[in-house]
Amino acid sequence: MKKVLFILVAALLVISCGPSKTAIDARKTFRGDWVLNSITYPNNPGDFNVTLFNEASASCFQGSMWSFVSNNNTGTYTLQGPGCEATGERYFNWSIDEENTPDGAYDLMLKPTDDRYRSTTGNQGFRINLRQLSETSMTWEQTVTLEGSPFVIQMNFTKL
Repeated sequence: MKKVLFILVAALLVISCGPSKTAIDARKTFRGDWVLNSITYPNNPGDFNVTLFNEASASCFQGSMWSFVSNNNTGTYTLQGPGCEATGERYFNWSIDEENTPDGAYDLMLKPTDDRYRSTTGNQGFRINLRQLSETSMTWEQTVTLEGSPFVIQMNFTKL
């Protein structure tokens, strides 16, 4: 009897530690190829020289192709653009933070890797707010500080 009770408790713990239905649905929606259509700076008019992911200027990311593999949470993106010196394919690991933010959105964790998906940044990555996700579009927001005030970078994708 103790053995059966132990197995039931262990099974419940394993089930309760799994990802939420929301996270599972989001992973399925992420799967596939996306294009980064636009990068905007809501509530901040003007032109800005922004470097994304400590990698390249925002203009190099404009029109970039992103591929997400949901069964192992890996992916690639390809930088391009006029005057962009840092072109080519980049690799990353990604995950969806199970804890949603106070406004109900979820965070996307993105970690740059090499082509074997080993960290290139000492296991450091980027936390991006997943503002909107549907079968055909998604919006990311990253908030940084500019001159002591919050500065929002918004990235808008469509699925191919």
